[in-house]
Amino acid sequence: MGLNAENIAARLLEERGLTILAQRLRTPYGELDILATDSEWLIAVEVKQRRSLRESASCLTARQSQRLMEAFNYILLTKPEWNRPSTRIDLIVVDSSGQARRIQDVLRQF
Repeated sequence: MGLNAENIAARLLEERGLTILAQRLRTPYGELDILATDSEWLIAVEVKQRRSLRESASCLTARQSQRLMEAFNYILLTKPEWNRPSTRIDLIVVDSSGQARRIQDVLRQF
């Protein structure tokens, strides 16, 4: 996945009023593409890019979901200064033309 898709996703989040705390954040459990926040939420964001938005949305596997949860839990334990009252994992899908769509709280939808 290219940096371009992550930059598109970061811009989308910033346009929605979120602050980007980190991009490509490495943990012992894997990498979080983006960590974003506002006063209420700490959000781990996975970014997927494929030819279409539908393809992008369908490529988050169960194993990747587990890795995301473990990596996010690690951040919650090791970076208490980033904690907020609410947390979730979002997915931003990007197609080959650069169009992006955000799916909030993606793991609770499956």
